[in-house]
Amino acid sequence: MTALLRIEGLQAGYGASRVLHGIDLTVGDGRIVTLLGKNGMGKTTTLKSVMGLVPKQAGSVQFAGRDTTRMAAFETARLGLGWVPEGRQVFPTLTVQENLLATAANRHGAAQPFTLQRVYDFFPRLAERAGNLGNQLSGGEQQMLAIGRALMTNPRLLILDEATEGLAPLVRAEIWRVLGALRATGMAMLVVDKNLGALMELADQHVVLEKGRIVWQGDSAALQADRATVQGHLGI
Repeated sequence: MTALLRIEGLQAGYGASRVLHGIDLTVGDGRIVTLLGKNGMGKTTTLKSVMGLVPKQAGSVQFAGRDTTRMAAFETARLGLGWVPEGRQVFPTLTVQENLLATAANRHGAAQPFTLQRVYDFFPRLAERAGNLGNQLSGGEQQMLAIGRALMTNPRLLILDEATEGLAPLVRAEIWRVLGALRATGMAMLVVDKNLGALMELADQHVVLEKGRIVWQGDSAALQADRATVQGHLGI
C-alpha cells in the first residue's frame, strides 16, 4: 500500500495548550480512514494540523511524498488536500454555482476531473439550487455544497470533519451514498463522524482518539469484534 498521507509523532495544540500527544497515522492511496472519539479528544485538531490550520509543535506530516509539516494551509491544499470543515462554511453571498467555481482547479491533471456537471451528477439537488445563494440553502444542501466545493479542487485526499452531523436522516443517507460512490472512484478519505454503522461500511481503517492519543485502531472486522470496547471510548 502506497502511503498518501503519513503522520508521525504529531503533537499540536493552541498556544501553550497541547491537544495531540504523539499521533501516528497513515492513509494509503485510495483508502478511507476514520477518526473516532468523544468531543474534545483531538479529532478536529488532527485534521486541522494536517491541513496546516493549526501549528504543529512536534512530529511530522508527509503528503504525496512531500514534507508538509511547516507548509501553510494554501500550500498544503494545492498539493491535493480537499477540506470539508465542520460547520460547512460555504460562501453565503455567492450562488451554488459560484461557490463551486470559486475553488475549481485540476492542478494534478486528473484524467476524469470534477466539473460542475460531475458534481451535479453526484448531488442533483445542487443543480436544482444552482442559482440560489449559499445562505438560502438548508443545512443538508450546504453540506452537499461544501463537499462539492472540495471536489472541484480535484483532491487526492478528501478530509471531512463531522460529515453528517446535525443533518436529517434522508440527507445523511444521501451523503453516505455519495461518499460510497467516491470510494468506488478510488478517492482517498480521512473522515470524522459519529455514525459507526455507516463508517464501518465505508472505511478500511478506524482510529479512536482519547485525550489526544490513539487508544484503538483496526479495520471494520476488528471494530465489529471489539465494538463494545470502541463504544466505551466513544461514550455510546
